[in-house]
Amino acid sequence: MENKKRPYGRRSTDENRQTSPKPRRSYSRTEKTEEHPKPRRSYGKTEERPAPRRRYGEEKPVQPRKATTRKKPVEDDGLVRLNKFIANSGICSRREADTYIQTGLVSVNGVRVTELGTKIDPAKDEVRFDGERLKGEKKVYVLMNKPKDFVTTLADPHAERTVMDLISKSRCPERIYPVGRLDKATTGVLLLTNDGDLAEKLTHPSHGVRKIYQATLDKNLKTEDFDKILDGIELEDGPIAADALSYVEGVKNEIGLEIHSGRNRIVRRIFEHLGYKVKKLDRVYFAGLTKKNLRRGAWRFLDDKEVGLLKMGAFE
Repeated sequence: MENKKRPYGRRSTDENRQTSPKPRRSYSRTEKTEEHPKPRRSYGKTEERPAPRRRYGEEKPVQPRKATTRKKPVEDDGLVRLNKFIANSGICSRREADTYIQTGLVSVNGVRVTELGTKIDPAKDEVRFDGERLKGEKKVYVLMNKPKDFVTTLADPHAERTVMDLISKSRCPERIYPVGRLDKATTGVLLLTNDGDLAEKLTHPSHGVRKIYQATLDKNLKTEDFDKILDGIELEDGPIAADALSYVEGVKNEIGLEIHSGRNRIVRRIFEHLGYKVKKLDRVYFAGLTKKNLRRGAWRFLDDKEVGLLKMGAFE
C-alpha cells in the first residue's frame, strides 16, 4: 500500500465523508433590503440635520453663539483674600501664601490667622508677615540673564549668592521674586516680579508655558536616544517627552530642546536617564521672552507691551 504524505494542518478522520459543496448565499442588494429594510431617518422642523464631515484642510465653519444670560455682577465690598494681598505685596505666589498662612506666619490686626479663604480690607486692616508689615506695591517685571553659580531659591539660608544680589535696590526698591526656578548651574532667561497672579499663571502646569533650552552634553547624542526623548521616557516622577528636539548647527552634542514641563531639573534628568551628563545648560526662551541684548548677569524692566502679552497669554 502506497503511503501518501498528508499536508500539515487539521484534517477529518472520516475518509468516506461526502464533500458536497455548500450552497453559496446570495447577498444581493435587493435581497438584503427586502429582508432587513433600513428605516429612513426623518428630519422634522425641530430636528437638525447633522453637519457633513469636513475634509482635511477645510476651515471649520463658524457656529453662531447661543444666547446666554449674564450673571449679575457681585457687588464689590472692598475686601480681598488674604493670600492675594500677600502675593500682591511681592512676598510669594498665592499657593505659597496659603502655606505661610497655615503655618501661622501671617497676622491681621495683631491676631494670627491660619484659616484659608480669609478676607481683609486693605484700607483698614494691618497685615504682617513674620512680624513685618506688608503694604501694597506697584507691579514691576524684571527680565534677567541669569549667570552661573547663583540660586533662585530665596528661602535657602545656606545659599552664598542669590539672583536678588544682582538687583539694584536703588533702581528696583520693590520686593520681587523669581517666577519658576533655575538650578545653580543653569543660566539664561529668568523673570522676576511681585505680581502674584501672573507668577501663578506662568508656573501652573495647566497653562503649559513654553520653554527652550540649549544643552551641551559630554558626548554625542545617539539617534535612538534622540527618538526616545521625543517619544517619551519614564522617570521616577512620571513620563516625560520633549515637544521639539534638534541638533544645534549639526553638532551632535549641542542639543536644542523645547519643553512645557516645569518639574525640578527636568532637562538634566532626561539626559541623565539615558546616560549623558549635561556640561552646560542655558535657557534661551521663556514665555515669549529671550535674553537678546542682555549680557550675563544683566537685567532690565519689561515694557508695557511685553507685560501686556504676558498677561494675555499671547506668548506662544
